[in-house]
Amino acid sequence: MELKNQKSRYKRLCNWFTNKQKENKPSNSLHEIEEDESYEYGGNVSLQSMEFDSCISTNKLRIFVGTWNVAGRSPVGSLDVDLDEWLNLKSSADIYVLGFQEIVPLKTSTVIGAENPSVATNWNNLIGKTLSNDENYYKKIEGSNKKKYKMVASKKMVGVFISVWLKEQVLEKYCVSNVRVCSVACGVMGYLGNKGCVGVSMLIEGTSFCFVVAHLASGEKKGDEGRRNYQVQEIFRRTSFPRTTKIHQHHPLTILGHDRIFWFGDLNYRLYLKDHLARHLIRKQDWKALQEFDQLQKELQEGGVFEGWKEGNIEFAPTYKYSSSTSNIYCGSGLPSRSGEKQRTPAWCDRILWYGKGVEQLHYIRSESKFSDHRPVSALFSTQIEIKSSNRGLVELDNIPPTMLHSNHGVSKGEEDENPTSLSLLMKNVQG
Repeated sequence: MELKNQKSRYKRLCNWFTNKQKENKPSNSLHEIEEDESYEYGGNVSLQSMEFDSCISTNKLRIFVGTWNVAGRSPVGSLDVDLDEWLNLKSSADIYVLGFQEIVPLKTSTVIGAENPSVATNWNNLIGKTLSNDENYYKKIEGSNKKKYKMVASKKMVGVFISVWLKEQVLEKYCVSNVRVCSVACGVMGYLGNKGCVGVSMLIEGTSFCFVVAHLASGEKKGDEGRRNYQVQEIFRRTSFPRTTKIHQHHPLTILGHDRIFWFGDLNYRLYLKDHLARHLIRKQDWKALQEFDQLQKELQEGGVFEGWKEGNIEFAPTYKYSSSTSNIYCGSGLPSRSGEKQRTPAWCDRILWYGKGVEQLHYIRSESKFSDHRPVSALFSTQIEIKSSNRGLVELDNIPPTMLHSNHGVSKGEEDENPTSLSLLMKNVQG
């Protein structure tokens, strides 16, 4: 026990000592410590490297990210099978982040009227039941040993909706904190919610995450991609997650201030290609050739609004626009269509991007639900999180003077003189 206490005090002293070195000798001494690999004390571990290794470790989490434009349709019981296929529960994740677009019809009454929370509630109920794979999900006893997920965040803005679920084991094992939501409307007149985004920010141990679900401007005419790019810029500029308390004052407020960022949704980017040529490449399933004409790929490659962002390799057919009358073919395929049905060149409108280090994409696929004129898309990621095991203790000691860390705390003077420890020797050096 005594040895354990000495080690604890030694780690705290190392942190104090390093901070004091930075404060007192900002010009030369800090560089000397960083560059001199032999700067050690009481063993083969330098003060600086010991401070890092003893406090920070990394673990991995699996994150499922999905996007689906449901064309204004409400969830129905028969959707269970489609949702189960989309969520791919056989390869379960630690975190499920689901983004929807058009969960309500985009008409005047829904765009400028009051928000109706019942639609989001119905979707959350269906998601919860599917994740639990149990019809009696909400009747389960709290103490059940069954693997379950808990919703930690949900946000709706007109038709754009996000729902975030974590495994209960993850919530028990890691510190999940500072969960915040935000929305940005940039549709009609630049400020109505028919287009825009909803976002969730959270901290898992020492790593910050941001999830942004967006529905951008539609249209395949020349110049429409410029409107989408402008809305992306507006979302970056106007997104601000609220600061909850003074304790969280250093947590990120903007999208790009986070460590791991995922941006997904009906981004509506189209193809720089005539309709008949696009359909020819689709029939050949030549996805690589088709991607050369993709507007979003151009933005990623040429450093446009998504400079530095990444997207996995697309190895599936365009996800929009399917005919609502036949449901398994694209609109405008030479077959008779319903009156008023829009004719569109097929495109990969539904996308998932990410930004930040420590992220590996495991798969990027589409599902085959015929529930709407879009096909749902999903990606599974493995990502690192930092575990700061001694963070609290170190923060508390940042400004404590050496007299409060005296070496004889918990050790008698006689014992210290007879058996000098690394702690006592270092303290004498500091006091000297």
